[in-house]
Amino acid sequence: MGLIESMKSALASPSPKGRPDDGSDGAYWCDDCAVRIRDVDLEGDPICPDCGDEMRFERSSGRDCAC
Repeated sequence: MGLIESMKSALASPSPKGRPDDGSDGAYWCDDCAVRIRDVDLEGDPICPDCGDEMRFERSSGRDCAC
């Protein structure tokens, strides 16, 4: 297969299915404990379950997801 055929094949491949499309906009992080909770999985206030500190929100941007 030549270079052009390889490029056509790569561009025609379907997108990876590894990321769920569940409406998530990012995740909450605890910098001290390195705990991460996706926004769609959080129930209540963004408080770290390990240390009790408030967690910060990190938005995903495009395909580079914080999740």
